[in-house]
Amino acid sequence: MQMSEIPRRKIVIVGDGACGKTCLLIVFVRNEFPEAYVPTVFENHTTSINIDGRGVELTLWDTAGQEDFDRLRTLSYPDTNSVLVTFAIDSPDSLENVQEKWYPEVAQYCPGVPIVLVGLKKDLRNNPAVIAELAKSGASPVSQHQGADMARRIGAVAYMECSARNREGIQELFQAVTRASLPKQTSGAPAQANGASADEGCCTLF
Repeated sequence: MQMSEIPRRKIVIVGDGACGKTCLLIVFVRNEFPEAYVPTVFENHTTSINIDGRGVELTLWDTAGQEDFDRLRTLSYPDTNSVLVTFAIDSPDSLENVQEKWYPEVAQYCPGVPIVLVGLKKDLRNNPAVIAELAKSGASPVSQHQGADMARRIGAVAYMECSARNREGIQELFQAVTRASLPKQTSGAPAQANGASADEGCCTLF
């Protein structure tokens, strides 16, 4: 296969600051989990993935979630093929911001572009310290049902959950978002076979 025949897709990842976007990308691209938090301003990662025996080149655009970078972040959106809208399962506020901030922004700058909603830090859902801390304010970790419900409300093509720390659900996520970015005749029907069932909390396709 000639290089010119390899599909190239641009995927932008957005969500609140510190919700786990950069860790997700670093684990996927480098198979390393960064222990220190360094706020992202703007960074690109290039890698490849195999879809139905065919290579696809991905350019992954990591963006800053902080409000100070709202104007800069909009420069990431042109020519985007699909968007990962993220929130942290240990932060109900970050899920609320999906509807209040991230979906409206993506809809404005990337109209018609497929969205995959992603719950990050899945490993913290049953963490006793997280549960206790959230309980102080009458909150609890985001449930799989709440995430899937939000995905339906914003018209996402899928809802997925993953843990960068545990390397759980990462490959399935990028398979799904890559398929969403490809023309229907290229992506084919097997998309549902690559995710776990909704009962396993990994993938819900709409």
